[in-house]
Amino acid sequence: MKPLPTSTKYPGVLILDGNQRSALAATRSLGRRGIPVTVADETRRSLAGSSRYCRDYFSYPSPTERPDDFLAAIQHNASAHAVQVILPMTEVTAYLLARNRGLLAPASVPLPDADNWDLLADKCRLLQAAQQLQVPAPITLFPDNANELVAAAEQLGFPIVLKPCRSKVWSHDRCTATAVHVAHNPAELGTLTATYGYLRDFPLAVQAYVPGSGLGIFALYDHGKPIAFFAHRRIREKPPRGGVSVLSESIAVRADMQTYTTRLLDHAQWHGVAMVEFRGTEDGIPQLMEINPRFWGSLQLAIDAGVDFPGLLYELALGRLPAVPQGYQTGIRSRWLLGDLDRLYLVLRDRNTSGSHASRLREILQFMKFFDGNTRYEVNRIDDFRPFVFELSRYLHQLVS
Repeated sequence: MKPLPTSTKYPGVLILDGNQRSALAATRSLGRRGIPVTVADETRRSLAGSSRYCRDYFSYPSPTERPDDFLAAIQHNASAHAVQVILPMTEVTAYLLARNRGLLAPASVPLPDADNWDLLADKCRLLQAAQQLQVPAPITLFPDNANELVAAAEQLGFPIVLKPCRSKVWSHDRCTATAVHVAHNPAELGTLTATYGYLRDFPLAVQAYVPGSGLGIFALYDHGKPIAFFAHRRIREKPPRGGVSVLSESIAVRADMQTYTTRLLDHAQWHGVAMVEFRGTEDGIPQLMEINPRFWGSLQLAIDAGVDFPGLLYELALGRLPAVPQGYQTGIRSRWLLGDLDRLYLVLRDRNTSGSHASRLREILQFMKFFDGNTRYEVNRIDDFRPFVFELSRYLHQLVS
């Protein structure tokens, strides 16, 4: 890959977790400004590392299996590549950097203090704070053992949501990934707890299931002070009943959601970016789901609509006052094509959601709407096409392997 010219005007930035779509969005955003971008991940090649806006690339040891070696690699390469800003894209790398920022000086890591970061990353602490701050959330119980879990399920009624307090649990310097599960009946609850040890061994929250659509507030904070907000709604998700956004749309920031967001982020004395997820319900009251204390998957949507969060955070990390836009375009849509293809497959094979031939045909026709003046594609872009080639190659390889 031919490197871009080094800019003396802009200090370099290191973007971690290069296989994340958020890393690609940040690489394109900052690279287009002429900022020297170095990308890194565990793999020899990566999605963001394939971008024409990536100047340099390196791979590092697994942050979940070898955290000390990971930190040593980041420390060495940050110095070798002359970067002054480091941007983590996942919870694992953000967790490690928030706790070890002193090792990375003089490079700036725009994250809050570790204790403040934990206030939002720990879902149980977050939901308890929401109760105190009068932020609407589904009815939530915090069982301490298996008997209390069964009692909580009986009290709430099925379906229930089993939400581990941490997405990643650290024990003896190793990391265990967890996931949110929905149990529709007692038998399914028993199967889930028997299958996933972390539902038995680590703290979790049990919530009443709340139907509705996914809504999100994206925020940028400067040491407890709000700088910028952006909102979106999820149109299609993978899996279909709730998960990663594959088609989303920019919307105006709702006053009530912004109020709840600021209560939570002010409470945490937040610094940097965060995504606050809500569930839009029939009664019109948004219910708090969780907070991602890092960049989010649909980051490209905000950039396309006019709020360049990577650029704003970069300026903030360098101690500059970022020029925040007065508004942004609503109605802009962002589509993750291969993720949407996965969703279509899941919908068509699920008899509970597919139903009739007419409903299946409707899903297929919706997917086939490739050309829409308001829709942008997250990965496949004419001016930077190699990331899509990389993603498609990896996708096809996984299909045949």
